Parts: sequence; C-alpha cells; structure tokens
Amino acid sequence: MSAEVLYTPDVLGLTIRLAAYPWDESLPLKGEARSQSCGSTIALGLALDENGIVERIGVRSQACAIGQAAAAIFADAAIGRSSQALHDAGEAVARWLAGEGETPDWPAFDTIARARDYPARHGAVLLPWRAAAQALSMARTPR
Repeated sequence: MSAEVLYTPDVLGLTIRLAAYPWDESLPLKGEARSQSCGSTIALGLALDENGIVERIGVRSQACAIGQAAAAIFADAAIGRSSQALHDAGEAVARWLAGEGETPDWPAFDTIARARDYPARHGAVLLPWRAAAQALSMARTPR
C-alpha cells in the first residue's frame, strides 16, 4: 500500500482540527504518550466535571499526520464521555490494531482505519488514548 492511500485528504484535513483544542496549562489532568515506532508524541490535558465526565481538552502534538488525525478524532468525541468510556475505547482500539476486533465504535474512526495495515503507525493511532489513560490515572473522581 502506498502513502497516498494512508494520507488521504480526509486524514490530512483532520490534522487542522487540533487547533480547536489548544494546550492549556490550567487543565488539571495531564498525560503524555510517545510512539515507539515513529517517535510521535502527544500531550493531552483534561478537565472533568464532578461526575467524571470530560468537560475540556487541550492537545499538544508533535506527531505524524496519523497521530494528529487520531488526536483530533479522539478530542472531537471525548467531551461528554466518562473516563470509563475513554478507557474502554482505548482498549477497543488496541484490540483492533492487534487484529482481534471490529473497527472501534468511535465517531470518524473509519477515517484512519487504513492505518491498521501499517504497523509502524499503530503507536501513532494509540497516542491520544494512551495519553488520556495517563491523565485519567491522576483523577480522583469515579470511573
């Protein structure tokens, strides 16, 4: 498969969506993740309401286009979800990348689904969910 198949206009268009989630040092929960395969990194900041529901997100990305697109897909749908829902989605993404499940049930995930055929990009796909897991491990609210 060629890079043109992976880096579609839709994938590249998602990368600019991250501008809607600027990094904010005041976000109380922070996590970072790095892809061992490509070196991409994502820092994610979260704020939860009193019920453990995501209210705000900030992203700082030094990632490839797939990592940036995955972060945008994550951020676009994470607000309003519980920490447990984010955890479950991350597990589903990891299983799917390992060939053990269906395409994750996450809005717009199909946009980056071709990355499954590129093992060197699997780490980039997982970045936002791994950063969120680290950030949420700091939370004292119920999952």
